Amino acid sequence: MSFQAYLDAVEKKTGLTPRQLVERAHERGFGPDTKATPILEWLKQDYDLGRGHGMALVHVITKGPKISDVHVGRGGAHGDATDTLWLDGAASNPQR
Repeated sequence: MSFQAYLDAVEKKTGLTPRQLVERAHERGFGPDTKATPILEWLKQDYDLGRGHGMALVHVITKGPKISDVHVGRGGAHGDATDTLWLDGAASNPQR
C-alpha cells in the first residue's frame, strides 16, 4: 500500500481528511518532537486506527507531508506519485 493510499484509507475510516487529523493532533500538543507511541494511542482510542494507518499519520504530524523519494514514481503497491502527500481529501487530489 502506498503512503498516500494509507492516508486515503484513514479518511474513509474516520470521515476526516488527513489535514483535519493533523490539526486535531496539533491542538492536542502533538508535533515534531512527539514520539510515535502517544500519537498511536490517541489514534487508536479516538478513531480505532491500527498501527500501519497510525504510522502514516505520525509521519505527517511530526514531519509534514514530504516523503522520501525512494518509492516516488515507481510502480507497485508501495509507489507514490509524488514526494508530497495530499492531505486535503482523496476526492480533491489532483493526482487522481
